[in-house]
Amino acid sequence: MAATLEAVPSTKTAEKKTEISEVDAARELVRMAKEQGLSLTGPDGLLKQLTKTVIETALDEEMTEHLGYEKHDAAGKQTANSRNGVRPKTVLTETTGPVEVDVPRDRAGTFEPVIVKKRQRRLNGVDEMVFSLYAKGLTTGEISAHFAEIYGASVSKETVSRITDRVLEEMAAWQNRP
Repeated sequence: MAATLEAVPSTKTAEKKTEISEVDAARELVRMAKEQGLSLTGPDGLLKQLTKTVIETALDEEMTEHLGYEKHDAAGKQTANSRNGVRPKTVLTETTGPVEVDVPRDRAGTFEPVIVKKRQRRLNGVDEMVFSLYAKGLTTGEISAHFAEIYGASVSKETVSRITDRVLEEMAAWQNRP
């Protein structure tokens, strides 16, 4: 089930329905985690996994925006710069503690991530971002403003839409895993 916040009409009723459906999705994640004996917090808890997913998704979308084409797109073969794997990085978050994320690289070395800047080891407000994306049902403009407020970085509405699409897809895949 792939849903986009951009596709939701901007009426109060539609916003309320989106908020309810995302709250229901979050409740379902918590319920399934409890059923499977997965703690909500802790070293391998649900919150840490969601934080990792959101950070890595945002970084992948930043790379897509930087290069101008999607991952595995044939357009990448005709350009001078392309993706060049990932490098692991451990960042410290407020609530979940250390989270190891894979930061994408480009061959030319020109990619400057905004969400997790080079040499940055501590993230403040990432947990709030996770809750904002999953529980509040914000519009793409509001999420973009939230990124600017928390990280001091401007992220386009299109990038926010791609991030939320991918996070919702990954959340659905996590829900349906064996």
